[in-house]
Amino acid sequence: MDKEDLGRRAEPRAFRPVVNLGKCEGKQGCVEVCPYGVFEINKIKPEDYAALGFFGRLKSKAHKGIVAYAVHANLCQACGLCVVACPEKAITLVRREN
Repeated sequence: MDKEDLGRRAEPRAFRPVVNLGKCEGKQGCVEVCPYGVFEINKIKPEDYAALGFFGRLKSKAHKGIVAYAVHANLCQACGLCVVACPEKAITLVRREN
């Protein structure tokens, strides 16, 4: 599925981005391609780090604990550019709960 397919199939504001912090390496692709300013790159929060499994913690340490957070998920228009841009496939769009 390419970015045009994602954009056609997704209804704006019906979805929100979710970052799998165990996969994310904070490479900033999502920040660079998002036209809505949804993402920021930050140091992983202690509670998020504690929730990671063994391999997620190893990966986090290897990348100095830098990850992407969808800090403005409410601005997401479900264009899917972040999903396509993420080399780790750490971002998914999930339906918002009403």
